[in-house]
Amino acid sequence: MRLEQLNFHHLFYFWRVAKAGHLTRVATELHTSQSALSAQIRQLEDRLGEPLFAREGRRLVLTDTGQLVLSYAEDIFGLGQEMLGRLVGRSEGMTRLRVGSVATLSRNYQENWIRPALADPSVVLTLESGVLEGLLARLLQHQLDVVLANETVPSNADRPLHCRFLGSQSISLVGPAGVWKNRSLRIPDDLQGLDIALPGPRHALRSQFDALCASAGVTPHLRAEVDDMAMLRLIARDSGWLTVLPEVVVQDELRAGVLVTVGQSTQLQERFYAITTTRRHRIEALERLLSD
Repeated sequence: MRLEQLNFHHLFYFWRVAKAGHLTRVATELHTSQSALSAQIRQLEDRLGEPLFAREGRRLVLTDTGQLVLSYAEDIFGLGQEMLGRLVGRSEGMTRLRVGSVATLSRNYQENWIRPALADPSVVLTLESGVLEGLLARLLQHQLDVVLANETVPSNADRPLHCRFLGSQSISLVGPAGVWKNRSLRIPDDLQGLDIALPGPRHALRSQFDALCASAGVTPHLRAEVDDMAMLRLIARDSGWLTVLPEVVVQDELRAGVLVTVGQSTQLQERFYAITTTRRHRIEALERLLSD
């Protein structure tokens, strides 16, 4: 079979059904009949010489060949979506840059990283946040250009990813200036029984902190655990408790003197990564951010 014999319209229909796992829903979304959709997928199967779906009761399940074809279709139509995204605003000299950020990452850190793009009038930014796996799925489908994370991820043939280390910072213990100004505590030795707010269990930092306390036999009085760094910033500012976090999260409150640094630990580090696909197309605005 030659490439010109492949009907990409049929492949598109297969891609949509494979992703949805449901003929009726896709037929409605594409404004066609279920029978017409089935017929076009069967024509694709005839062209390829192998079945792409098997029925299990009322469910459509991909065959091994279907899984293989889907992986290529994801790239083909994902790149098509990327192309359309790139063309938006192109005639006006605009570049769209789509950045995903894990919900546990400091919004201050994200803003600091994209600051050069904020100053570039030719760049239109799309910013998303979410859980890492969901963001990586969108990255691999070419719906994002880069994902900012505080943990690295492995790359393999099915997930061709590249993790670029952006930097790291020590973790600080901060508290309200009215109580803790000119005072200091050792982490974790002096934290026994103290009211404290911590990043949630999903945060890469949390397991480090818990292990450090366990090894020292110290049990702080946990008052809150918060995944979202924007909320943890508010807790640190308004609760009156001590909070363990990267200083970048509360950089404005520290500058204003609302919060003070009570202690630091070089044993606790948050690392920052920019994750891209190895097959990505070069975007100058992104290259500049990655090279800084």
